[in-house]
Amino acid sequence: MEKLIITTALTGNVPTREHTPHVPLTPKEIAEDVKRCAAAGASVFHVHARDAKGKPTLDLAIFKETARRIKDLAPEVIIQLSTGARAGKDWDARANPVRLLPEMASFTTGSNNLPGIIYENSPDFIRFLAEVFRDTGVKPEIEVFETGMINNALHLVKKGLLTPPLHFDFVIGAPGAMPGTVRNLVFLADSLPPEATWTVAGIGKAEIPLAAAAIAMGGHVRAGIEDNLNLPDGTRATNVQLVERVAAIAGMIGRDLASPEEARRILSLDPDRKDRILAQID
Repeated sequence: MEKLIITTALTGNVPTREHTPHVPLTPKEIAEDVKRCAAAGASVFHVHARDAKGKPTLDLAIFKETARRIKDLAPEVIIQLSTGARAGKDWDARANPVRLLPEMASFTTGSNNLPGIIYENSPDFIRFLAEVFRDTGVKPEIEVFETGMINNALHLVKKGLLTPPLHFDFVIGAPGAMPGTVRNLVFLADSLPPEATWTVAGIGKAEIPLAAAAIAMGGHVRAGIEDNLNLPDGTRATNVQLVERVAAIAGMIGRDLASPEEARRILSLDPDRKDRILAQID
């Protein structure tokens, strides 16, 4: 088995201080959490931005400040910026984090229902964002809430808009989307081309059980407060505690953790592009 890549989804768009005192909201808090989670074994960091009131934002200045602080405190980690629609629906605003030239950025290749909203990614928008990924050379993490999103990504490969090997993130267990069961995880993993890599992001109570399954299956794991607020005993978790729990499971079955350098190799990231973002944020 390849070494295990742990991705940390630190903040997301939903958790607030009313939900948990542990969610990092400011660029400084996010960067400090990145440093702690990197020390615990995480190598990839899925980053959202929040405004001064703690609300989701696509403000490029906040993304830049967050990335700058992360690079100062944890210069070797892989930064993966979010293009999610909860923070706004303007196409260019959603694409701008990719144009900052992080090593990776998220790319949801379909629409689905989430609590209270339609998470909308129209076919035209998907093609538009795929062109941005192609033109910038940023590696997309294909966020999959149901099987059709895999097929949409493979269609973009046929059209020359995405370049294999692709990396997928199975976001399962969200209300209104695909249930977070091991059966569904196996089905999604078996639906990928053989050269693809994948991560699972189990939502809520599904996070730790699906992490254990993915570790045993040879996949990778996303953990963090964006996806899950609690430890299995119901106590509020920190991002570091969630990373430590995943690392402990991996240790019990003898699967080593990937360093950022090793994660780049597994994910087919060009190490020469590691710091392209610096020219955009300085």
